Amino acid sequence: MRIRGFTLIEVLVAMTVFAVAALAVIKSTSQHTRSLSYLEEKTLASIVADNQLTLLFLNGEKPASEKKGNVEMAGRTWYWTLKPTATQTGQLRAIDMQVFTSKERANNIISVRTYVPTS
Repeated sequence: MRIRGFTLIEVLVAMTVFAVAALAVIKSTSQHTRSLSYLEEKTLASIVADNQLTLLFLNGEKPASEKKGNVEMAGRTWYWTLKPTATQTGQLRAIDMQVFTSKERANNIISVRTYVPTS
């Protein structure tokens, strides 16, 4: 009785197929992790912008010039810039809120625009 096993070629082909499949899974997982990190950053920046605009409205402020600040949220420091802009109608003022992760405010994570009455 002869015991039959896999040949060396069959084992190498099987290992190659497994390696290609494993690389695809690793790449997919890596992209998913990056996506989650990006979405988390975007969501937190959105919350920071909303909170700052809400504070502005609750305090009844109507800023006429640019304001900058920072806030601590989720164990990170977020830097924000608020820029008021006059509109063509004159009855409304646009307020642009940008949120950054760096003190230099180089690349904003999110930018939100809202409108407030001038009077």
